[in-house]
Amino acid sequence: MNLSALKTGLILRIAAFLILLGATLPKNQAAAQDQKILDEIVAVVGNSIILQSEVDGYVLGLIARQQMVYSDELWQSALDQLINEKVLVIHAKRDTNLVVTDLEVDQGLDSRIDAMKTQVGGQARLEDLYGKTVIEIKAELREDYRDQILAENFRRQKVNGIKATPTDVRAWFDSFPTDSLPTLPLMVRVSHLVRMPVVTQVARDEATEIITAIRDSVIAGVIDMENMAELFSDDPGSAEKGGLYEDMSLSEVVPEFAAVAARSPIGAYSRVFETQFGLHFLRVNARRGERIDYNHILVAFDERKVDSGPAISFLTQMRDSVLTGGASFAVLASQNSEEESSKATGGRVSDPKSGERNLYLEALGALWQKTLLTMEVGDISEPSEVQLIDGRRAFHIVKLEARIPEHRVDISTDYKLISQRALEFKQSDVMQKWLADLKADVYIDLRGKARDSLAKN
Repeated sequence: MNLSALKTGLILRIAAFLILLGATLPKNQAAAQDQKILDEIVAVVGNSIILQSEVDGYVLGLIARQQMVYSDELWQSALDQLINEKVLVIHAKRDTNLVVTDLEVDQGLDSRIDAMKTQVGGQARLEDLYGKTVIEIKAELREDYRDQILAENFRRQKVNGIKATPTDVRAWFDSFPTDSLPTLPLMVRVSHLVRMPVVTQVARDEATEIITAIRDSVIAGVIDMENMAELFSDDPGSAEKGGLYEDMSLSEVVPEFAAVAARSPIGAYSRVFETQFGLHFLRVNARRGERIDYNHILVAFDERKVDSGPAISFLTQMRDSVLTGGASFAVLASQNSEEESSKATGGRVSDPKSGERNLYLEALGALWQKTLLTMEVGDISEPSEVQLIDGRRAFHIVKLEARIPEHRVDISTDYKLISQRALEFKQSDVMQKWLADLKADVYIDLRGKARDSLAKN
């Protein structure tokens, strides 16, 4: 069950409203609905009801987010998800140890409402679609959102208690015939020491001139910040959204950015400031403790006008220190690397999502491949260019710690990968059985389209 998708459920009512206008599902589906009934109860779960429009809205969300095609099976799956959430809510409310504070609800609901505004084109459009003010929308959705948090906390409490032992991992792996196991491409295990090129005064002056002109235009009211961000911001993560980030913790941004955001008045435009990414200015739209919504514009320094000489010279010295002076590569990386994520682990490079250290060479990119192509295990490369995970251009020296040839999945070399998959399988299996037990203790009655769909199957 994917309750993370249910957290986006606040947009379902908007989707349902669009469905009532006949502008959502495929035309043949909408026409069929027009010939039958506009809306109806399709399920009763405990004391709660689920309307057909709610299920249709959930389906619309799946189609929009995942480019899925409408089908009766997709509709039934959406209904099952909504039933599951209500079952979790019923049981969560019986657990006196689970508490959702008003602050949690307010902060999360504010963020979701802001996301809804962005998705539909602003507050006026949202209020028009809903036929209510934002205050009224929040009041209507408040208890639904509280229930979603409660259900998610109840689910997480169960999931976190599920572990996969080595015996579980071995049993899961052994359940697959050897000839059905996939072949993994060439993998490598590497560490690196990173240095950034020096920003020249020419590049700094050009970036300063550009961002100052942008900020002055925004403050003068010539053009709004959102349009300027779309036109000129160098931040790929927010430019298309007008520079908008929502519900961000100050701990999620670099310290220089957090320092400005923390003391910037709501609605005011900050001074221009510098981070490792370039020059910025921002506007904080809302603040909830350490979490903020903000717009910002980034002007990166022109990479064609930076000086790589100092970085290359320094890296050459570091390489010589290891090869001729016997210095520890890991110690030097932890003391001198300018990439914080790998510096903290002595230069070790790992997948940012899974933490896996064995990395597919083909996924590392052309610059990495060029450096590693002729290296032997234990070698330390000459200084070379690299593109970091955050997109910045830098220089590094690389230590090749292991090269794992293309091979069929094997538990001795791929244990971490296999254990992750085994845990996911066990979690899914346990959660399905647990949810079936929970549903057996709750009154569930399918009606209308849901009953007809069940009869067909």
